[in-house]
Amino acid sequence: MTKQRIAIYPGTFDPLTNGHAGIIRRGAEIFDTVIVAVARDNLKSPLFSLDERVDMARECFAGVAGVEVEAFSGLLVDYAKKRGATAILRGLRALSDFDYEFQMALMNRKLRSDIQTVFLMSDFRWMYISSTNIKAVASLGGNVGDLVPPPVLVRLRRVYGHPATWPFVPLPGAPAAPLPEPEMSEEDSLPKSDLFSRP
Repeated sequence: MTKQRIAIYPGTFDPLTNGHAGIIRRGAEIFDTVIVAVARDNLKSPLFSLDERVDMARECFAGVAGVEVEAFSGLLVDYAKKRGATAILRGLRALSDFDYEFQMALMNRKLRSDIQTVFLMSDFRWMYISSTNIKAVASLGGNVGDLVPPPVLVRLRRVYGHPATWPFVPLPGAPAAPLPEPEMSEEDSLPKSDLFSRP
């Protein structure tokens, strides 16, 4: 019988974003099981309680094969070992992420050399989002409707006391969503000097 390939995807998920969801779904294509491990121990002051964060993640992945959600506490590598995982799954958005993630991966490897860290690059469209800036924008009534899964949007609306029409109808005083920029052709995107030098 082939051993199950299990990966742990840890985080605070306060709240879970479409960037997180993309990494989880792609991880589920590589591993038999991805456990979304919602951290109980947290130096930050979370907007949502642990139970709320677990519930949101479970709602987001209800019915998705190969994805489980549960809370954890203590050392991540100990939790991974307990669950029979051989990998820790992490997402990378930019160079600024890499320095922190590199240090954490090396520390986890020192603690347990039999558990590997696997990095996936974030989808380009989610490169700029984080739970922190989602909360900052949502708290001021900005439109984050396409940046978080629907169950998260419902919770954000509730916690900030926004009306049922938010974020698709701007709040009084909030700027409307900008119009999409027109698509550029390949020639439009090239410097003029390149255009004239092409055969």
